[in-house]
Amino acid sequence: MFVRYVRRLLDDRRGNIAPMFAMSLLPLLGMIGTAVDYSRASAVKSAIQSVLDSTALAMASKAATMTPSQLETDATNYFNALFNRPDTTGVTLHASYSNTNGPQLTLTAETNVKTTLMSLHGFGVESLAVSTSSTTSWGNTRLRVALALDNTGSMAQFSKMTALKNASKALIDQLSAAATVNGDVYISIVPFAKDVNVGTGNVAASWVGWTDAANNSSDHWNENQGSCSKSYSNNPASNSKKKRCQNAGGVWTSSNHANWTGCVMDRNQPNDTTNTPPVAGNVATLFPAEAYANCGTELMPLSYNWTALKARIDTMQPNGNTNTTIGLEWGWHSLTQNSPLNAPPEPSPYVYNKVIIFLTDGDNTQNRFTSNQAQIDARMSLACTNAKAAGIQIYTILVMQGSEPLLKACATDPSYYFKITQANQILTVFNQIGTKLAKLHVAK
Repeated sequence: MFVRYVRRLLDDRRGNIAPMFAMSLLPLLGMIGTAVDYSRASAVKSAIQSVLDSTALAMASKAATMTPSQLETDATNYFNALFNRPDTTGVTLHASYSNTNGPQLTLTAETNVKTTLMSLHGFGVESLAVSTSSTTSWGNTRLRVALALDNTGSMAQFSKMTALKNASKALIDQLSAAATVNGDVYISIVPFAKDVNVGTGNVAASWVGWTDAANNSSDHWNENQGSCSKSYSNNPASNSKKKRCQNAGGVWTSSNHANWTGCVMDRNQPNDTTNTPPVAGNVATLFPAEAYANCGTELMPLSYNWTALKARIDTMQPNGNTNTTIGLEWGWHSLTQNSPLNAPPEPSPYVYNKVIIFLTDGDNTQNRFTSNQAQIDARMSLACTNAKAAGIQIYTILVMQGSEPLLKACATDPSYYFKITQANQILTVFNQIGTKLAKLHVAK
């Protein structure tokens, strides 16, 4: 009787969904738990990799001078200051430096990620092991970076100038950390408004023009004003007094150059959008001096004096109107091994990455040649095209307002263009660019 009852129960297929579901629930939960926990572990690994790369770059400049213990301690402290994932049980970091086949720094990190569903009763997996590494090797690449920074009056609004100063100094610190020896990284500072201040110390430079053939208004110097140390009456009267004086072997002393504040405006066209070296005596190729009240902060040519570079940043003050073309042009000039700024030599066998980081917060309105906005922007666009054709990498940053199409087209590619809506975002953008540039110098 009992046997017959059991047989009927086993043969009956009605109402067996619940028992079957209960029997399949456990492996189903196991698969879901595995997917969730492995996804979390993958996210942790990505986070560790990002911080590990930053740590390797930060340690690169000093690894060769540290003991293995010091290197590991400093790297661990730097890593822990950036990494915060409470779902891990702590990260163990190891660091090693070698110079067998060229300098190389290797960091490895290991941790355990606490599981959620996989740790439930019946599975018994309490954590998943995660490990990753970052290797930084020094190649033959060197960096030369020009910071072309808008110093116009609008930069006083919304704390933009304060944010720009802080971000620029942080970028200098970031790039200097990637340098292992002097000369690995050079940086120039080019503040701009309508004009650029090249410094009164260049008053006698052969590339400064004191007569502007295109616009000899009262704001510009006339080289007929002054005196000569020698008679020049027998020289051709068609020449300027300065030229006649020099032809006679005299020394020309200008009467009003002492009041010059260091400002120069755009060169005559077409040299205003090129990097053609100036030629003494050829007015069109020179950089016309201008009596401009809002001359701004003096530029600083390429240097690895990090303290002096940051000090120059601190002196920047917002004033004047916007001429983006002259800012980009002088950034380009600072990267070039000829007059006016004579960038340092580029000894072999190194490869030199030349970069302009260009930031502005306003429309490009100033132009000595025209008031037509389309023509003003076309001049800037041509300068960008010429610089990129010469191998210059250009990052452009638009702060709050300005011509987005112009700056986006000026950038080397779309990923080199940034548009930000708040001043405090300048720091974030400069950090992103700095990380990318540092990796150009120390190759992973």
